[in-house]
Amino acid sequence: MQREQISVFDIFKIGIGPSSSHTLGPWRAAQQFTASLKQQNLLDEVEQIKILLYGSLAKTGKGHGTDVAILLGLAGADPVTFDVNSIECTIESIKKEQSLILAGEKPTVFNYDDDLIFLFFESLPFHPNAVTFQAFLKTGKAISETYYSIGGGFVVKEGEDGKEREQVDLPFPIEKAGDLLHWCLTTGLKVSEVVMENELAWRTEAATRTGILQHFNVMKDCIYRGSHTSGFLPGGLNVARRAAALNKKLMCNSVYTNYESWVMAIRAGGNGFNYTLDWVSCFALAVNEENASFGRVVTAPTNGAAGVIPAVLQYFITFCDGFDEEKITQFIACASEVGSIFKKGATISAAMGGCQAEIGVSSAMAAAALTECLGGSQRQVLMAAEIAMEHHLGLTCDPIGGLVQIPCIERNTMGAIKAITASQLALQSNPDKAKVSLDAVVNTMWETALDMNSKYKETSDGGLATNIPISLPEC
Repeated sequence: MQREQISVFDIFKIGIGPSSSHTLGPWRAAQQFTASLKQQNLLDEVEQIKILLYGSLAKTGKGHGTDVAILLGLAGADPVTFDVNSIECTIESIKKEQSLILAGEKPTVFNYDDDLIFLFFESLPFHPNAVTFQAFLKTGKAISETYYSIGGGFVVKEGEDGKEREQVDLPFPIEKAGDLLHWCLTTGLKVSEVVMENELAWRTEAATRTGILQHFNVMKDCIYRGSHTSGFLPGGLNVARRAAALNKKLMCNSVYTNYESWVMAIRAGGNGFNYTLDWVSCFALAVNEENASFGRVVTAPTNGAAGVIPAVLQYFITFCDGFDEEKITQFIACASEVGSIFKKGATISAAMGGCQAEIGVSSAMAAAALTECLGGSQRQVLMAAEIAMEHHLGLTCDPIGGLVQIPCIERNTMGAIKAITASQLALQSNPDKAKVSLDAVVNTMWETALDMNSKYKETSDGGLATNIPISLPEC
């Protein structure tokens, strides 16, 4: 049986907010559809496009920017490079002209109101996040393809299982945490070192390190930008951005014009408990406020949970003297392996597992990475991941108004703090006496996901989404 092979760059992806499953995934699906038309030599034959959104993509699609992402993807834009400042005008042009340039090449009839259909009460069996693209040709025929956005920006085409990528010979094949621990103990390698050895099957070590640092640069730019941008988040809830105000207060109104000087100033402020806690919250808020504003973020492992790992990494950099490229690479590599274990053994999709699959997984990833970077053993690394997830089990996904704002943004601060706490607990504990393994908690998370009512799985049909009037400015 073909096994899923996951690279660090599958878990961490550069993209645009607000959601990996509802924005980045559909965007990639649209790109795959246009690529499919090209491969079949049908692009020039297309006269009209229709899009059908099912399940969670329909119910919370507008709040998550699914419509925006799909139109940009069909038009040939790429989420890694597209200018986020051009999103609004591009979409308005498509609506006004009732036409889009398919794959950036072929003018095609498209009416936003008639050709983008939200099927709120229909869901496809494979996964709640489904989209069908229909291309109507000059010949009178139609081409239809269905894609599933399964979380974290991963996309599966109907009839495939997501494992079609060419298999490589990994020196350390890993399906479960037990496999990872086996390789670590057998070789003496750290978790991050096992990851880096496996990455050699895809590319050179230099390329991997360059890519990881590129992702880190997006993270740090996002933290800095979000900490210096005030105003209100889009979407209609009138949620005020808080990171900039918190940053200003903690900095006593001092202004620093670049990331490096800003970090040095934060570090000079001390390391008191309340001071550190406030900054970790600021870092997480900054990222997810950027995410909610269609900013560029790193999916880690999802967009809704994109603030946890950057916040914990920034904590390590600022308060643990971790501003070192080798340490940063180690942190991200270690985190990626824990994320891949959860994806293989459970899910990283809130539409499948609730918010435990997003914030819970990201917290476990961050806890593991911080523990390794602070000198923890391999067993302590896995113990930290287990502790972090254990205390996110059952966490629901209930976004008010279908927006990645309430309670999503604050949940990233909670996930970051829990990750740091889990790391400290693991570092002060004997893993040999632990009663719960990481594999046990992965299995439990998946069982919990299967038992969870669908209204708590990113549908906005339950929880806070139905108990808080959207006119209230709560956050």
